[in-house]
Amino acid sequence: MPPTVETRSGVGCFVTFEGGEGSGKTTQIARLAARLRGRGFDVVETREPGGTPGADALRQIILSGAAESLGNEMEAILFAAARLDHLTSLILPALDRDAIVLCDRFHDSTRAYQGSSDGADAEFLQSLEDATLEMRGPDLTLLLDVPAEIGLHRAAVRRSGRAVDRFEKEDLAIHERRRQAFLEIAHQEPDRCVVIDATGNAEAIEAAVEAAFRSRLPRWADAGGAVERRREA
Repeated sequence: MPPTVETRSGVGCFVTFEGGEGSGKTTQIARLAARLRGRGFDVVETREPGGTPGADALRQIILSGAAESLGNEMEAILFAAARLDHLTSLILPALDRDAIVLCDRFHDSTRAYQGSSDGADAEFLQSLEDATLEMRGPDLTLLLDVPAEIGLHRAAVRRSGRAVDRFEKEDLAIHERRRQAFLEIAHQEPDRCVVIDATGNAEAIEAAVEAAFRSRLPRWADAGGAVERRREA
């Protein structure tokens, strides 16, 4: 499992957004980032796979489907390699300077996507996760939950002619299975995870995200906290 908050390196705040296709993660990260910057916080927006030149290169390989024929475990290894580069090159340095990092997908997506595949080797995936997250795991994970059918419809509208990627192309039953995997993760780790109903409009989801952030991370919720941390630095 990821290290506890007490043992993690870095003094910043690490928040991940998870959910299936079309759940609105990118929109809500941008809105929360704008709110936090308005309060004086240093905010870094990033995504997985990606976030650094090396991880972005792996993103192209993964999402193009080029690695699909190599099997579920090799895909998981590529995700882990991209995640490690992302952590060491971008996330940890940002946390060390007391920033708030908002990340679109992280290790829970590997759990839900590769972990829910037929014949997935749970022990192997856990060992990859343990090795990758040894330095730092999320302080808070916001799961934007939406039925797979709704999410896929939203994703299709958003693509606007762009070809489907490696994961978008899969059928409804697989996407719903991943949704249930996300919900199970949240059920098992309630201290870290908050489930947000993402079926409403963007404003309603934004309000729920803001409420969850304030409730779970009160030290990072207002401008006074940002000023105090700058003084301490």
